[in-house]
Amino acid sequence: MISLRIIATKLRELNYLIYRPKSTIDTSRVPVLREEDLEEMFVRGSGPGGQAVAKTNNKVVLTHKPTGIVIQCHVSRSLFKNREEARRLLTDRLDELQNGTQSVKLQQQRIEQKKYTEANRRKLRRDELKKAWKEREFGKEI
Repeated sequence: MISLRIIATKLRELNYLIYRPKSTIDTSRVPVLREEDLEEMFVRGSGPGGQAVAKTNNKVVLTHKPTGIVIQCHVSRSLFKNREEARRLLTDRLDELQNGTQSVKLQQQRIEQKKYTEANRRKLRRDELKKAWKEREFGKEI
């Protein structure tokens, strides 16, 4: 005899398979940075931060030799955080250059746009239903 718990579990699994999210981001084509392709320099940054910024070389200038792309990053006083951020920015830029409309950033933008338009469509539909209900209940247009 099959228990109700097993049936409920199977129904949940089936429901997930039917309604699972179809908009996944393809990260298989994201370029991988090779250290021999990079030239990294550390220069003095500018802006707020006082002596901690003015006396230390914590701005990262990262050059990708094959493409000539130069990334300058000075978002933090920490040299290591700036290095990480510069590499991330360079990877994003190379992804956009190589993959065009299939880059991770554009895929995320399309998913967000789809969510926004779907939410807006639902809101308009709710407003229409609410207006129709008020007209039925109160007998006049509002």
